[in-house]
Amino acid sequence: MLQEVLKRVEGQLSQGLPFVIYRKPNDKEVKAILQKDDTVYHTHDFSEQGFVIAPFQGDHPPILLPLHEQLTAHSSQEKTSLGRALDIDGGSAQEKEGHLRLVKQGIREIANGKFDKVVLSRKLEVRCTKPPLQILMRLLATYESAFCYLWYHPKVGMWMGATPEILLRTSNQSLTTMSLAGTQTVVEDERPIWGHKELEEQQMVTDYIRETLQGKVSHLKQSEVASIRAGNLWHLRTKITAGYNKNLSEIIQALHPTPAVCGMPLEPARDFILENENYKREFYTGFLGELNLKQEIHRTKSERNQENKSYRAIKTTSELFVNLRCMKFSDTKATLYVGGGITKVSDPAKEWQETVAKSKTMLQVITD
Repeated sequence: MLQEVLKRVEGQLSQGLPFVIYRKPNDKEVKAILQKDDTVYHTHDFSEQGFVIAPFQGDHPPILLPLHEQLTAHSSQEKTSLGRALDIDGGSAQEKEGHLRLVKQGIREIANGKFDKVVLSRKLEVRCTKPPLQILMRLLATYESAFCYLWYHPKVGMWMGATPEILLRTSNQSLTTMSLAGTQTVVEDERPIWGHKELEEQQMVTDYIRETLQGKVSHLKQSEVASIRAGNLWHLRTKITAGYNKNLSEIIQALHPTPAVCGMPLEPARDFILENENYKREFYTGFLGELNLKQEIHRTKSERNQENKSYRAIKTTSELFVNLRCMKFSDTKATLYVGGGITKVSDPAKEWQETVAKSKTMLQVITD
């Protein structure tokens, strides 16, 4: 039962032992991985098994929670609405001025030919006294179609989020990734209408992913562009599928960071971010998720084969998500991270409003 899993996770927290509790998009299963000691483990080639979380900067190896103990429980939570968010402050006047200045600087660099796109972000600190597991339950009820998690290591910190973006999903020797770009606030009973800026940004991300995977995968295919909903926001998404051959580390290193969280060309955009955002992203816009977990498949043979007997198969799967819509906890404070893609046609005022829209649902989850 879910309450039993939550009780075990609370026990880990009270003992100062690492854990992660999470639910995959559109799933009813809540899973937890509990580590038996407080060692900081790392993955170096992505051949290990467990739960991995990696920073944006890539200056430290990804942290691994080994598969010491795994728990699973069914969650019957119904989707809930947080109501109106009009009175929630998305940042101070000083923070707004600083972000507008940063966006304008990014647009100037694009005009000067330094890069075509850069993703610029900001952080927002708010008081938070609610228990983290209580906030997680609200996230699960609010973001049905997102990867929702609470991750903790006493020597690293506590992070929570609800991200709609897959970095990579593998099953044996096949993989799926996605390009995700463009943002609109949901208007109930209306489908989004996308402008040139959003469509261009989405195409840039899709083209980049295809190019970076060339020569590393086989049978590369992409879907049509679709509108997907995450909380109170719409995004544009293209699925990309392919086959691969035991080079998972190479593929992850090629995909991370994607243009959706960094920019393109990659190196000059990343340099601009590190030099001008004036804070360290840490795990925001990094990635996290299951690594090389075993999954048992039960299948029924055809009636032509041995009297329709069932058989079992074991597959190895990894599901890694880009760490968006996330926050870091410390004492009685939560630090939220929000950003957006900047191109030559970006409007700084609209870019600020996009970060406000992205922060509202998370702020409601914390402050309601």
